[in-house]
Amino acid sequence: MMTDNEIIRLYLKTQDAEHFSQLYRKYSGKVFGKCISLLKEEAAAQDAMQDIFMKIFLNLAGFSEKSQFSTWIYSITYNYCIDILRKGKKEKVLFSDEPERAEKVADIDVEDSFLMEMEVTRLKKILENIPAGDRAILLMKYQDDMSIKDIADALDKTESAIKMKIKRAKHKAQEVYYELFRERAASSC
Repeated sequence: MMTDNEIIRLYLKTQDAEHFSQLYRKYSGKVFGKCISLLKEEAAAQDAMQDIFMKIFLNLAGFSEKSQFSTWIYSITYNYCIDILRKGKKEKVLFSDEPERAEKVADIDVEDSFLMEMEVTRLKKILENIPAGDRAILLMKYQDDMSIKDIADALDKTESAIKMKIKRAKHKAQEVYYELFRERAASSC
C-alpha cells in the first residue's frame, strides 16, 4: 500500500490519471462529508466537492509535504466552504475575532464535556445556529479529531490563535444552547 505522498510523486512523474483517481477515491467521501456539514445542502456540497478536487488537481504540484496530505485537503475544503458561506451570507468575518469580547470570553472556560455529552439532536441544532467559522473549528476539533497543530496548519493560523478560536466557539455554542433550550423549558412550564 503506497502512502499519499508516494502516490502524489508517482502521479506528478507519470501523469497517469489512475494515481489521482486513487486519491479521489480515498478522500472524496471525507471531503463531501465536510462540505455537507458546513454547507447544509447536498447539491451545494456536491458542487463544492467537485470544485475542491479541481483545485487539488490543479495545485497538486504545489503540495510541499510540509504537512500531511489530508491536512492540506482539509485546509482547501474548509477554506472553500467558508468562502462560499461568506459570499452567500455576506458576512464580513466568520471566525469571530471581536477584540471587545476577547477579554470576557478568555475568562470563561467551557468544558469539552459540555459538547461531548450533549444529545445529538440538540448539538445539531446548536451547530446550525452558530457562525459557520465557529461550527467549522468545532467540527475540526471534535468530529474530525484534528490536533491543534493540524487545525492551525489547515487554517494558516498560530496554535494559540486556534486555541482561542476553539474557546470562543465553545462559548458561543454554550450561549446558543442556553438561548434555544432555556426558552423551551420556560415556555413548557
